[in-house]
Amino acid sequence: MNNSFLNMASIGDFDPLNASIPATKVEITVSCRNLLDRDTFSKSDPICVLYTQGIGNKEWREFGRTEVIDNTLNPDFVRKFILDYFFEERQNLRFDLYDVDSKSTNLSKHDFLGQAHCTLGEVVGSLGGRLEKPLGWNSKHVCRFYFPHGIPYKKCGTIIVKAEELGNCRESVMMQFCGNKLDKKDFFGKSDPFLVFYRSNEDATFTICHKTEVVKNTLNPVWQAFKIPARALCNGDYDRTIKVEVYDWDRDGSVFADSKDTIQRFKKRGSANTDRFQEQIRSNHDFIGEFSTSYRELSRGQSQFNVYEVINQKKKNKKKKYLNSGTVTLLSFLVDIEVTFLDFIKGGTQINFTVAIDFTASNGNPAQPTSLHYMNPYQLNAYAMALRAVGEIIQDYDSDKMFPALGFGAKLPPDGRVSHEFALNGNPQNPYCHGIDGVMEAYYQSLKSVQLYGPTNFSPVINHVARYAASVKDGSQYFVLLIITDGVISDMAQTKESIVNASCLPMSIIIVGVGPAEFDAMVELDGDEVRISSRGRFAERDIVQFVPFRDYIDRTGNHILSMARLAKDVLAEIPDQFLSYMRTRGIKPSPAPPPYTPPGHALQTQI
Repeated sequence: MNNSFLNMASIGDFDPLNASIPATKVEITVSCRNLLDRDTFSKSDPICVLYTQGIGNKEWREFGRTEVIDNTLNPDFVRKFILDYFFEERQNLRFDLYDVDSKSTNLSKHDFLGQAHCTLGEVVGSLGGRLEKPLGWNSKHVCRFYFPHGIPYKKCGTIIVKAEELGNCRESVMMQFCGNKLDKKDFFGKSDPFLVFYRSNEDATFTICHKTEVVKNTLNPVWQAFKIPARALCNGDYDRTIKVEVYDWDRDGSVFADSKDTIQRFKKRGSANTDRFQEQIRSNHDFIGEFSTSYRELSRGQSQFNVYEVINQKKKNKKKKYLNSGTVTLLSFLVDIEVTFLDFIKGGTQINFTVAIDFTASNGNPAQPTSLHYMNPYQLNAYAMALRAVGEIIQDYDSDKMFPALGFGAKLPPDGRVSHEFALNGNPQNPYCHGIDGVMEAYYQSLKSVQLYGPTNFSPVINHVARYAASVKDGSQYFVLLIITDGVISDMAQTKESIVNASCLPMSIIIVGVGPAEFDAMVELDGDEVRISSRGRFAERDIVQFVPFRDYIDRTGNHILSMARLAKDVLAEIPDQFLSYMRTRGIKPSPAPPPYTPPGHALQTQI
């Protein structure tokens, strides 16, 4: 009866919107307890169907199906779902349970047993990576099954979803290469060669993943060893093609060869921008040639198999006696298993989220539609969109869902004193709001009670969070402060000092600029290019990410897509900033709780 279902794919289609490198891959295991019994003479024969949503739309797409388990209300499904995990995205999941009645793959031919919604962040953010939720009905199915008296059946059982990070996503590799007899490209010298590495994608495009340094004036370069996550090279597929291009550096094109920030931006933005990067780098530097390999081939280490001919196809087509443009040899390949972000989350580390909102007068009168704080009954304003976009993702990693919400730059009732660190809920002793919805409600209430004023001071709210972060340095908590603002900082010197002080604490700062203002001064706080300093002291880590919201607004008016783009960019650096703090302090993740064993079930070893 179940053979048709056993052949169903359990891995979803490639989605070009998600073509960027995932933080890792997780394996999803599903169990259920006390399912509805829909069969008359036996128990139900359940199957679980997983649906996912694309970025910026609400359309559910089937990702995969488990096997069917006959005659049970307490299934432990064996077939797993392998999902790419992105900390910076809200990855919505839907689990539908059916009682299979025939060989048909058409789900409408089978009895619906219940449904559960969650995000992938909720699953991995739960203690031990285990989430238990009640199964319910949706409006589509609720009318299909009733008690004899017409009352909807509500007790549908429980689903248990467990996430486990795949082992090969923990690997990092240290590699070193050298070149031999590369083509001479410089008229008065030899060549100044460097390498650019690209990971192949499932749609046959390539994404840049690493660039070496330039070795000046030599045809036989030895490049420095470099470390890179295995997932960045091959995304967990050891046989995936890795393309390596060899260039001769030219001074006129130095912006593309030497800027790590430029490389990082192209890596973040995926294959479409990689094509543009290739065009720019080829137009600014001399192309020597290229070769292809794979992670599996490289893992053989230094050997005859890892000496690669560098081929310039144009030269090969023109010259009959052309052999190659030199060779590149792998000198070393060392694999290291690293502690990951999810190891800490699984061990119970909590991400504490605080929001600080700009209430200065430059935002405009909240009662007027031109104001950035205008409360439009039909759509969110820019502040609310930024708050919800970031907050809805981070809240999955905070078990109590209680978030401090602060404001700055307003006159407060009843005496009109100016405050740069006030509680949006009006309670300075307890500024916590329940969930992002609670923060949104407190924000709207504040707009009705305070007077927008000024100036724009960041340091008080940064110091507020830093005080809490300074009291918890054991790795059990990490703090993220979201500042949403419309203008130029008035206390730049104090803000820089606060950031430098906070860089040695377990915290990160996200600054989102809203409105049309110029935010040039803000870029100085984002230490991607130059590490921020104050009074001659440099920040220990880069903990600030600044973006102007206008860069992410969808031109078609799709606010869901605008929010997804914003969150994806501002949150992408958080896991690395988190790990940099833990590593510099020598903090290891706490042990995860023991694996869940269903009542009455013995642990089974699967071969």
